[in-house]
Amino acid sequence: MTRQISHSIVIDADPATVFDVLADPSQHALFDGSESVKGQLSGPPRLHLGAQFSMRMHWAAPYVIRNTVVAYVEDTTIAWRHFGRHVWRYDLRPVDGSTGSTEVTETFDWAPAYLGFAYQRTGLVARNDRAIRDTLRRLKVLVESRVVTPR
Repeated sequence: MTRQISHSIVIDADPATVFDVLADPSQHALFDGSESVKGQLSGPPRLHLGAQFSMRMHWAAPYVIRNTVVAYVEDTTIAWRHFGRHVWRYDLRPVDGSTGSTEVTETFDWAPAYLGFAYQRTGLVARNDRAIRDTLRRLKVLVESRVVTPR
């Protein structure tokens, strides 16, 4: 049984521009489709492999979550997890034949989670499936609104 869900979107910006947003935790609340991420509490201004960062969250009640970056390839891949061990991952790929477009795939992987067996039954998977779609749409709007195209 697969314990991950993924969705992709094409953003009209180069991978470095998209990655800059993903690697800056202070911007995560701007594109979070779950509406649970409220802002960065601590951590570096730019993420890197092994970086730890804490986020203010709210889902039924306010809480703080501390994440660790577990995969990092500049302009290509970034992933993090917290104590529950499920992983949020973004993979970026330049679109062939385009002038600066990037396919962004977001994946929620609950296979390594301690309580992953319960994620489907509790509705967490369906909730995150919707949130990924919304996150990618918001990320696209955010990044494309910042891109300056030459005349």
